Amino acid sequence: MPRIALLPDHLINQIAAGEVVERPANALKEIMENSVDANATCIDIVLRNGGIRLIRVVDNGCGINANDLPLSLSRHATSKIKTLSDLERIKSMGFRGEGLASIAAVSRLTITSRTDNDAHATSISASDGIISKPTPSAGKVGTTVEVAEIYFNTPARRKFLKSEQTEYGHCLSVVQRIALAYPNIAISLTHNDKNILKLPVQTLPERVSAVVGSDFLNASLPIDAAAGEIKLTGFIAKPTFADGKSNQQYCFVNQRFVRDKTITHALKQAYRDVLHNQISPSFVLMLSMPADAVDVNIHPTKTEVRFRESQAVHQFVFHAIDKVLAKTSAHKTQSISNSSQLIDNVFNLGKQSLNINPSTSSKTTPIQYGKTPIPSSLQGRLQLREGQDLIATYAPFFKPNDIAELENESFANENPINTTDEEIPPLGYALAQLHNIYVLAQNEVGLVLVDMHAAHERINYEKLKQQKNQNGRVATQSLLIPLQFKANPQEIATASEYAQLLQNYGFHLNINDEQISILSVPQLLLRADAILLVQKLLHEVGQWGSSDKVLAMENQILATMACHGSARAGKRLTLPEMNALLRDMERMERTNQCNHGRPTWIQLPLSDLDKLFLRGK
Repeated sequence: MPRIALLPDHLINQIAAGEVVERPANALKEIMENSVDANATCIDIVLRNGGIRLIRVVDNGCGINANDLPLSLSRHATSKIKTLSDLERIKSMGFRGEGLASIAAVSRLTITSRTDNDAHATSISASDGIISKPTPSAGKVGTTVEVAEIYFNTPARRKFLKSEQTEYGHCLSVVQRIALAYPNIAISLTHNDKNILKLPVQTLPERVSAVVGSDFLNASLPIDAAAGEIKLTGFIAKPTFADGKSNQQYCFVNQRFVRDKTITHALKQAYRDVLHNQISPSFVLMLSMPADAVDVNIHPTKTEVRFRESQAVHQFVFHAIDKVLAKTSAHKTQSISNSSQLIDNVFNLGKQSLNINPSTSSKTTPIQYGKTPIPSSLQGRLQLREGQDLIATYAPFFKPNDIAELENESFANENPINTTDEEIPPLGYALAQLHNIYVLAQNEVGLVLVDMHAAHERINYEKLKQQKNQNGRVATQSLLIPLQFKANPQEIATASEYAQLLQNYGFHLNINDEQISILSVPQLLLRADAILLVQKLLHEVGQWGSSDKVLAMENQILATMACHGSARAGKRLTLPEMNALLRDMERMERTNQCNHGRPTWIQLPLSDLDKLFLRGK
């Protein structure tokens, strides 16, 4: 066997580069993070051929002292930390001191930097790991880093790079993530002499709109929650906005972009009964916490973190998001936010098909709309309902239609244009039913369309959940013959530690050395595979301190019950029944979407309706 020998520094750097610099985007990330740590307020990026041929990053930060430039290209040389205690409380983006050294080992690298105290800038170059002597140069205060021909000296590694467009896409993602984390920094990006991004200093909502898109911002819900020293801010997409794509998911911990299973699991739990389980929501979330409460020294790429108290973080994120999603009801938020775009598309399609030129079409004066008229008949009927449980109005849904009674109802003598000074509810008052599927209503804004079955399904689902769990515990059923299974040591330890929590979920367990007996199960899950469910439950509880398996299965049963017990399409409703449905939608939580995430209602403002009829054109 050959004798053990130390590897040359150049070979060590190339090995490290395989972890730190997998592709041009990783090099760009390391350089931009150095600019952030240098307190730069402006970062300009130039790319060529997706960053394979050239990456140039110019910042106006504090710069690097001329005497420190050679050290900046040495491994494990950094200005960010000095002691072990510094490592445990990292506040900077970089700290390992291996980023620039790794880049220099696999590219032609040039750094030009100047501090406030320097009379001129200083440059240093490295090619294939060979570092030149610093030389005087021209340059403003700040640092310019150029990376040319990445992996030119390792052809085998360069073959693993993807196409220019793919590598550019990864570089763009890096820029967007840092731009979201630091809206107080102006950032520009040029690729192959084409201006891609030009972001000034902005507020967080402005930066989110510029990077993620105004459609996301308009259809999102703001998050602002705190618990002690932990704070969560940002935006989450309404369930009706989610489209199954995962490219609009940004999570930051202390302004560092991360991919974390704890936060992802908490998000999934929060969206569990307002979004289809195969659809991923969009979000931009900023989690802030003390530096010593999170370990970022997990992987050289620094996209993984470890929380000191992961269960507490999980519960905080879950409750913060769940609380906001619970407010997605008609009296607090819009169901969807793209109705104007829908109208614009219809309007443009209509102009094309009719060959209408708006500049030559007849001009009319737009109608000035005041408060929405409320039929006096509806006012009288609603007054009669005061103090009554609205569920009584839903009784006809479960009986055959009494067509004669419906036909005898007449509103012909009522004046439909009488107005009232009373405050109009968010969803207004029902006017009619369209094809016995949609409820048409009018409010102060314009026209409201409600999917009758979807709305009623959500209402019944929420009511069933409330009835099921009035005392904070799941109703249980004792088993005549206990179910037993052989458990591993980890399952035994988890079952013993979380015995009370498991009882709250509806499972009473008897624990022996190598065996667990199930003495009771939730009433709603009597037909479920109790052993498999307990095993999954123990796995999740041991990992997260909580589980959504029981809730998910119970909610699935309740959702089925709600679906079968709701008004079906084709059911004819009276106006009082329609209005009772609207009022319940305003009272209950999460009524902006059905159990599968579909919108339950949409609002068309009168201004958008005017577009359809070319009013004012």
